[in-house]
Amino acid sequence: MADDINAIAADYFEFRLRTSPTWAHQLAAYQYADTFEDVSRAAEDAEIAEARAFATQAERIPPDGLAPQDRITREMLAFDAASRADLAEARLLEVEVDPISGPQAMLPLMLAKLSIPSATVAEAIVGKFRGVARMFVDLGERHREGAARGRTPPVYPVRQTIRQLDAWLERPIEDDPLLGVADPTGVADPAGWRDRLRDVVARDMRPALAGYRAVLHDEILPRARANERCGLAWLSDGGPAYERAIRLHTTRDLSAQEIHDVGLHQLARLSDEYRELGPAVLGTDDLERILEGLRSDPALHHTSGPEIVAASKAALARATAAMGDWFGVLPGAGCDVEETQSGAVAFYLPPVPDGSRGGVFFMNTSEPAAWGRFDVESTVYHEGIPGHHLQLAIASELTGIPEFRRHSWVTAYGEGWGLYAERLADEMGLYSTPLDRIGMLSNDSLRACRLVVDTGIHALGWGREEAIAFMVRNSPIREAHARAEVDRYIASPGQALGYMIGRLEIQRMRAEAEAALVERFDIAAFHDAVLTSGCMPLAMLDRVVRDWAASVARAA
Repeated sequence: MADDINAIAADYFEFRLRTSPTWAHQLAAYQYADTFEDVSRAAEDAEIAEARAFATQAERIPPDGLAPQDRITREMLAFDAASRADLAEARLLEVEVDPISGPQAMLPLMLAKLSIPSATVAEAIVGKFRGVARMFVDLGERHREGAARGRTPPVYPVRQTIRQLDAWLERPIEDDPLLGVADPTGVADPAGWRDRLRDVVARDMRPALAGYRAVLHDEILPRARANERCGLAWLSDGGPAYERAIRLHTTRDLSAQEIHDVGLHQLARLSDEYRELGPAVLGTDDLERILEGLRSDPALHHTSGPEIVAASKAALARATAAMGDWFGVLPGAGCDVEETQSGAVAFYLPPVPDGSRGGVFFMNTSEPAAWGRFDVESTVYHEGIPGHHLQLAIASELTGIPEFRRHSWVTAYGEGWGLYAERLADEMGLYSTPLDRIGMLSNDSLRACRLVVDTGIHALGWGREEAIAFMVRNSPIREAHARAEVDRYIASPGQALGYMIGRLEIQRMRAEAEAALVERFDIAAFHDAVLTSGCMPLAMLDRVVRDWAASVARAA
């Protein structure tokens, strides 16, 4: 049976590489380097059918008698395949227009980070560019399909995306953002190769972008939902679609109302922590004055991108030096910080398995003053060490488990760990000042607000302005940041729920293990138990931690 489940896992990983060729390229799997993600309805139908078949194959293998890691493989494969198929069947591509993480925003950065280690891969990149052009054509068709069934995106993200496409199309071909790809290795005529890429941009990409822009402007915008009806709650099939998104991103059977209430409870708890730190940081314990001071005092905000990156590098160095006391297993791959002008506020890319690049997280410094001085350290500990880099680099270097588990992603586990890492950094003594510690609370406020706002938008029918006002009222973030956050939740239903739900569950598992083991509890061993089997749903992680605690108790 173990051979059977590992064979299915190998086939499933190949399926995931084939259907996510850019992700495959990031993993140095170059067999699909000449293709780009296919977003057509036909491709989506085929992927759903294949994923369902993999889930069925895994479920047919009896769990009894499987070794612990093989059982995890069986359950993880069944969950991953089935939940991906479930969400794809909601056909959210028809209504997803995303000015934060959409292709028009992220492609230049993502393609620039793809390694080009040979002439063969360089040649494949030409084909990938053609695939990107086809993707924009197909994306326009998906929006048309949705509109024909009365399913359209909200007004604001459509307008924002049109503006982004206009800015792209206004740039000279020679300055096209996609042409910022890495220099190739082993190409006899690099200049000629870049000329060929430019020809594809001129002949295929620009017409595709213009066509996509025309679909959005001429066909979708006039029928787009009002911003007061921005959530899935306003679609006829939005309720079931949101339930699928909740299940995928939280891995728990929670209702939208239950999650909403958790968010409100966490905000109430945070109020007491703000009042405790407020006098030392802002000279007051009045919550409203604390939040407003953090939001609007120029002295508490950065003024330049290099300043933000320098502060990030200093915090990352401190965290790197402290890891050995808190973790038994450490990654071999290093981590660095880079500045960017596009995409989310901060985000991470894992190391390339062939060692050509370590992990890197990006700090978006397009508006330096939007970065509170108190925000940087907690962000570093989330995106870098002991957060995403530690978790994902350790997973990618694991041995003895199928490759798909080494590179899998589960939002509640991965983002839950990232948020747990922000609080762990406080235990590790990594925050430099009380102001930096209050940044930990600021990020907690954001993640608690996400539970309230995401469910408010997609289940309770909140409008965009109502959601923005709630975030500004209950966190230190500025209105412009709140608007960007709300637009992210509108475009990616349920994704924002995984952070706090996952963090709370990891904290609960740790508290139960500490209570059961008392003096036998070892924090490094606990962290190793959490991190050394790769991403998984929270119920599965709970079982892994309980099994670890039981083994420690037996050995005593």
